[in-house]
Formats: sequence, structure tokens, C-alpha cells
Amino acid sequence: MKPKKLRKSSVLPGFGLTLGFTLAYLSLIVLIPLSATFAKAASGGWAHFWNTVTDPRVVASYRLTFGASLAAAAFNVVMGLLIAWVLVRYPFPGKRIVDALIDLPFALPTAVAGITLTTLLNAHGWVGRYLEPLGIKAAFTPLGIVIALIFIGLPFVVRTVEPVLQNVDAEVEQAAASLGAGRFQTFVRVIFPELAPALLTGFTLAFARAIGEYGSVVFISGNMPMRTEITPLLIITKLEQYDYAGATAIGVVMLLISFALLLVINFLQRRAEL
Repeated sequence: MKPKKLRKSSVLPGFGLTLGFTLAYLSLIVLIPLSATFAKAASGGWAHFWNTVTDPRVVASYRLTFGASLAAAAFNVVMGLLIAWVLVRYPFPGKRIVDALIDLPFALPTAVAGITLTTLLNAHGWVGRYLEPLGIKAAFTPLGIVIALIFIGLPFVVRTVEPVLQNVDAEVEQAAASLGAGRFQTFVRVIFPELAPALLTGFTLAFARAIGEYGSVVFISGNMPMRTEITPLLIITKLEQYDYAGATAIGVVMLLISFALLLVINFLQRRAEL
């Protein structure tokens, strides 16, 4: 007689029940609202949809929103890795305070962050008045938008990379050094492959947060059409004008572009994990 296979015990209910709850929850929270968004966007007709999403003002906002989000997320990958490296590898006075400050953008209301950054970076602010003589204008420019998105996205990279960096075995680095590898070679060939999936995850989270950011950007951007107007602001403007079909049309385009970019990033992340 063949021995019976032992079923794996689980503290949760069976697969069928848990899958049913999962699909029901996702339908209520994600699928149904998204379906309603697409339906509302189509309610105005194809001509209204196309004219809305291809308006030069809207296209300029796409370019600014996605460009600033990509730039901020890429910058956060570099600085987030550096900050995580310092927090994990080196003891120093005030380390706990620095570690707590990383999470400040999570706790601080985004509108407060926007007002604070605008106060600091305008021509008469504590930082802006030193940048102005150098010909650098931060407030009410695309640069200010990138700075705001860097502020709100940094914790995602640091907190994603930090636990992975803690699990990197120091003995592997010592073995590489004993075989004659320099610091740069050790980092590129030993450490970076371990960190690459976490860096891509942190980049994805920071990028996704930046795309839909409104509160911290609307004050520092200046909201100048064709120059510093972000797409979420245009959606709010359409809603204030009771153009719900137009607002959802812009939202659908944002959703599709974001989904395509995140799909590419997830593909690259899977490749990095292999």
C-alpha cells in the first residue's frame, strides 16, 4: 500500500474559502471602483474623452507629473541606499533620532509638507534666498516639484532596502576581500545583486506615491498652466467644474500609463531576482 500523503496543516481556513474572501475583498476595494471609473470616463462619449485627454494643457501635465516622479524616484534610490547603508553599517551619536526622522514624511500631512517646503525654498525663504543669487529658483518651478516628491518618497526606499542590507552576510564580503576584490568590486558583484530587487521595489513604491501626490506639490508648484501644473490638480479642477467624465478620463489615462510602467518595473524586478 502506498503511504498516504500528509496534508499540510494551516491555521487559516482552506484554499477555497480564503480565495473566495480574497476575490470578494479585491472586488469591493479595487475592481468595482476601477470599473466605475472606466464607465464614468466613457459616459461622455469617445469624442469628449479624446478631446479631454489630448488637450495640450493636459498633455503638458502628464509630461511634468511622470517626468518629475521618475526623477524623484531615481534620486531616492541613490540617496535611500546611501542612508540605509549608514544606518545599518555604522554606529554614531544620534542614530535613533536620524532613524526616526526618516519616517517623518509618513506622519506629516502632505499639505503641511508643501507649505513648509514653499516657505523654505521661495526667494525670501531660509534656503531659497541663498539659491537665488546662484540663479537657482526652486519654488514655483519643476525643480520644486521634484524636491517635494523626493521628500515624500524617500522613506519607501530606505525602509525597503534597510532589512535586506541587514541580512547581507558580512563573511561573504570578507571572503571577496580575501580573494583580492576591492571595495568597488565587492559592492558591484557581491552586495548590489542582493540589493537590486529591494531597490527596484523601493523605486516602484516611491514612483507610485509620487504620481498621485497632490498636497505637498500643489503649493510649491505655483500651478502655472503648461509649466508647473500637475495632473492631479487638473483632475481636482475638472471635479470643481462638475466635469466628472473629464476628471475620470484623465484619471483613466494616468491609471493606464502607471500600470504599464509598473508592469515593466515588476518584470525587471523578477529578472533581477533570478
